[in-house]
Amino acid sequence: MKGKILRITRLGEPILRKALTPIRRPASAEIQRLIENMIVTMKKAKGVGIAANQVGVNQRIFIVAPEPSARYPHAPSMPPLAMINPKVLSRSKKMQTDWEGCLSIPGLRAKVPRHHALEIEFTTRDGQRRRARLSGFIARIFQHENDHINGRVYLDRVRDTRTFMTEQEYRKLVR
Repeated sequence: MKGKILRITRLGEPILRKALTPIRRPASAEIQRLIENMIVTMKKAKGVGIAANQVGVNQRIFIVAPEPSARYPHAPSMPPLAMINPKVLSRSKKMQTDWEGCLSIPGLRAKVPRHHALEIEFTTRDGQRRRARLSGFIARIFQHENDHINGRVYLDRVRDTRTFMTEQEYRKLVR
């Protein structure tokens, strides 16, 4: 895969707390380069998703790309999908609380409640508007990344701070 590894922004950098700007030309060469760079950066960091502001870019786009790893041993496999100008159309009443971490907040995990299922709409990298129903882990990734492009991080959603643990302790737990 072509693309270059970008610097991942860290908690405290203002762009992580900013609602990002809609993309007007999703199929442009600039956005295509950004997508490639985000995918390469996310894979190098062993993430399952990444939002544009995590690489310092003020654009409403993120990548969803789960695959099993040491960080997420039970993740499903899905090829990287760029979601441009995403919108949540509906959310299930059913909530699920599970572990989350973030490439911009290294070394930390906590339990975060999220909607179990969503109906969403987004633009693909070739400019097509799509609708989808997501559930489980993929819905969790979508909500995590969608929070990023709206200036939120998973720490904002933690209900019980006693669930915080280091990445090292978390890995012992999920072995």
